[in-house]
Amino acid sequence: MNPEIKSYFPILKQEINGHPLVYLDSAATSQKPTPVIEALKEYYGSDNSNVHRGVHTLGNRATEKYEGAREKVQQFINANSTQEIVFLRGTTTAINLVAQSYGRANVEEGDEIVITYMEHHSNIIPWQQLAKERGAVLKYIELEEDGTISLENVRAAITDRTKIVSMVYVSNVLGTMNPVKEVAKIAHEHGAVMVVDGAQAAPHLKIDVQDLDCDFFAFSGHKMVGPTGIGVLYGKKQLLEAMEPVEFGGEMIDFVGLYDSTWKELPWKFEGGTPIIAGAVGLAAAIDFLEEIGLDAIEKHEHHMAAIAMDKMSAIEGLEIYGPKDPAKRAGIVTFNLKEVHPHDVATVLDMSGIAVRAGHHCAQPLMKWLNVTATARASFYLYNDESDIDRLVEGLRSAKEYFSDVF
Repeated sequence: MNPEIKSYFPILKQEINGHPLVYLDSAATSQKPTPVIEALKEYYGSDNSNVHRGVHTLGNRATEKYEGAREKVQQFINANSTQEIVFLRGTTTAINLVAQSYGRANVEEGDEIVITYMEHHSNIIPWQQLAKERGAVLKYIELEEDGTISLENVRAAITDRTKIVSMVYVSNVLGTMNPVKEVAKIAHEHGAVMVVDGAQAAPHLKIDVQDLDCDFFAFSGHKMVGPTGIGVLYGKKQLLEAMEPVEFGGEMIDFVGLYDSTWKELPWKFEGGTPIIAGAVGLAAAIDFLEEIGLDAIEKHEHHMAAIAMDKMSAIEGLEIYGPKDPAKRAGIVTFNLKEVHPHDVATVLDMSGIAVRAGHHCAQPLMKWLNVTATARASFYLYNDESDIDRLVEGLRSAKEYFSDVF
């Protein structure tokens, strides 16, 4: 990866606690490059207006940028049409929309919803609630010992009673890259739809929803160098057309009478109220930035970073790494624990050296239970990280181990 990439991220030029910042928390949220920051500044400084409703110049400019962003997303994930691209607040909102709209209309008592133990809470709780409401059965695909899933276990879990299969493409804890294309095929053989949580995949892998043949795909802008508060739900057109909106008000209506109303066509019927205009503009700039570098190059770089990190971290006695041992089976996420040291303490000591990692249950408490831990520390790498960041992390972990050895 080009070492100059880091220079595009102004936040990385600062010091934390007297040390140059090493940011290893991109799985939680990524940093923003200058082109994205400038795109937001230009929109608010020159084009700020509401979209679709006005005929004045600013309104037209804002509408062109907003709908232009939709076209960019369509091309980015290779959707068939812009009508299949719905702008929402993020992955969480997108999955909830599928559960509340498609799920309520298609899941009945005794039907099955199938997920995995490695899901983020955003891809568990909506299905829990739907199962309770509809009297459905929530089932979990068993994991292999290394935190991967086998297609054999997928076939064992999915039956003709299964209506929805929902799975993370890349685990935010284990870094596991799941075979969602193959799982979608199995789901379709049983008449079920496939929902993919792509929050950790879209920033790091080249996505082709037509090749995956998933029915729904959700991701967030803030994890892919874009702004917070903007996300995308992709859905196959025939499914979205049959779905009812779950949020009502301005912008999403066609005609409003005293006692009845009709909705706009796709995708606007799902975008009630003033949409996330600036977020969409920033997301478009983020896509331009990522595509200029190349998603294939980003994926290769992250595999390389994960391999080096796992090799160097494994040399630290008492440090346990979770997830697949083969770097080729995981994204740039390395989750770990130091023996007899709470991950919050590890993260605090690392922060004193200017190293930012995440500590906690990572919104994946069922997976923590499966791992037989209450919490972990997590280092997540992105396009702006390099080998010197790994060396700083390893040095910081050795210092943390030494410090707590002296304390205890």
